[in-house]
Amino acid sequence: MSIGEVLAQLRAEFPDVTISKLRFLEAEGLVEPQRTPAGYRKYGWDDVARLRFVLTAQRDQYLPLRVIREQLAQWDASGASSGRSRPNLVAVGPGGEVPGRESVEPVESSEVRLGRSELLSRSGVDESTLVELERLGVLVSDPPGWYDGDALIIASAVAGLAAYGFQPRHLRAYRSAADREVGLFAQLVAPLARQSDPAARARAAETARELMALSQQLHAALVRVGLRSTLGR
Repeated sequence: MSIGEVLAQLRAEFPDVTISKLRFLEAEGLVEPQRTPAGYRKYGWDDVARLRFVLTAQRDQYLPLRVIREQLAQWDASGASSGRSRPNLVAVGPGGEVPGRESVEPVESSEVRLGRSELLSRSGVDESTLVELERLGVLVSDPPGWYDGDALIIASAVAGLAAYGFQPRHLRAYRSAADREVGLFAQLVAPLARQSDPAARARAAETARELMALSQQLHAALVRVGLRSTLGR
């Protein structure tokens, strides 16, 4: 299969995967498609199974590429097969489009645009809470008053926490902790993000994603440990 055909195979399960993502995973050594004499990539079903394994581990388990690479190495050393049935072939165009199927491009959270009233209705927060969140800098709008997908996530999480008695003033610690992480992570990804090479920028985005996933795991584990005495476990 060509890289466009592989993309069509994976997008039903992983709608945010892109050709740049597939090339990045190849550059990281997680998949090694064959090359034609002209240099075009040709993927086999084992390659698709490896890609599906990698993407699933990232999406469902938040595993960093280092751990996924180790698991794949163990898989290769054991000689185990993918154990997956051969998927049905899908006719695709030269760019990976599927004839007769509407193309749905993934929407980045930064590309979502919500008005104030829509944000309130979809998140469940009230006007006074939203005003307080903006005053504290926990939630910001893009001029002239539009909100993106992350603003909706933040507002919805605040509404959920409010059901347990959280108040906006309790969120200052979250904002401060996030700002500190942003400063640390920016130092790590900025050198890659500043490069003109698309592969370097893709690596920067992937590094940021892994850092965020690892940070979430660390935060959850620290909170669990801290609550053990309270829960009597």
